[in-house]
Amino acid sequence: MKNRILHAFLGVILSFTLGFSQSNTIPAEKVGMSSVRLQKITSQWNDYVAQKKLSGAVIYVARKGQPVYFEAIGNSDIEAERLMEKDAIFRIASQTKAIISLGIMMLQEDGLLRINDPLGRYIQEFNETTVAEMQEDGNYTVVPAKRKITIRDLLTHSSGLGYGLGPAADQWKAADIQGWYFAHLKEPILETVKRMANLPMDAHPGSAFVYGYSTDALGALIEVVSGQPLDQFLRERILDPLEMDDTQFYIESDQAKRLATVYKHDPQGIKRSPDEGTMESQGAYMNGPRMSFSGGAGLTSTAQNYANFLQLFLDKGIFKGKRLISRKTVELMTSVHIPDELYGWAGGTGFGLGFSVCVDLGARGTLGSLGEFGWGGAYHSTYWVDPEEELVVVYFTQLIPAGDVDDHQTLRNLIYQAIID
Repeated sequence: MKNRILHAFLGVILSFTLGFSQSNTIPAEKVGMSSVRLQKITSQWNDYVAQKKLSGAVIYVARKGQPVYFEAIGNSDIEAERLMEKDAIFRIASQTKAIISLGIMMLQEDGLLRINDPLGRYIQEFNETTVAEMQEDGNYTVVPAKRKITIRDLLTHSSGLGYGLGPAADQWKAADIQGWYFAHLKEPILETVKRMANLPMDAHPGSAFVYGYSTDALGALIEVVSGQPLDQFLRERILDPLEMDDTQFYIESDQAKRLATVYKHDPQGIKRSPDEGTMESQGAYMNGPRMSFSGGAGLTSTAQNYANFLQLFLDKGIFKGKRLISRKTVELMTSVHIPDELYGWAGGTGFGLGFSVCVDLGARGTLGSLGEFGWGGAYHSTYWVDPEEELVVVYFTQLIPAGDVDDHQTLRNLIYQAIID
């Protein structure tokens, strides 16, 4: 408690002494937030680091298009005594999904596909798929899918494609396709996705929200339709226009020291994850084969880069005066396509085309606004956009598994309590 009070006191002193003149931010009061109240975030996160619940984090908050809080806290590598910096690079895992979803919608705007088209029109292996249905005796039977998978099914995670851990997990394991991590594979993503088509899905298309490889299939689809490798398409159409220079699938040698280290929850605090392995290791993001561009979970990025991406949606498809997508496409992506009762992951929440969407604040029970949309990543990162309050929030850390740390909910509380207009 004394530690927290001290941090809060220092935050108040600094905010008055410096006018809260963090680099790259404006005084929060100019956009209806409190600089002093935002400093509660710094105090709380310093405590998380001191208590060894987190190694470090970068937190970015913007309101009305202006950054009001942008802080690097703790360490990017504890053992090397390397402090966290604002330009630290993070494995963003499933935060890749929204970027790929945008790419698909751009191709629809180009007239090259329609999201209600069957996937098999472009990747013929998906013209006939199967589903594993559980039986009362605990076994499963494989039956033909009741209909074809559409691109919209993939965007909404209602295709039936899981992470290879469903009823037919034995077949997915035999095919060496399980879990979201692909950085170690010596196989292009399109070939992996084609192999998925021959395995039993977890559910019939459109019947359930099944989180899994749907967005990896969308990444492969982008390659087929655009005629470009996925990394090249993203660079030309999304990353360069949004000034996301530090967003990529694999880390270059001159970026190595900026890549934050992965840690894991431990009863005594946190421990460094092993260098080798798959999902819960440091991963093959620097020294791997660099062959698989996973649209579902493969990108690395910085907080500022990802905030640029989100600002595009808050500004209805325009970034720094240039339109990348139409206002109507933004509306479609952030509308509810999968209702609360089918989505089922959180009360008062549905799912759009790449994002979860808040539909009932009371049922959700957390601070925010109707129409707020966002998602997160396996390394414990998260983000959201609140159009009503004109907020963009990016929270990057590297912790898997995360244990019971309460940082996500706390961050939300501390941001909304700082609104004063």
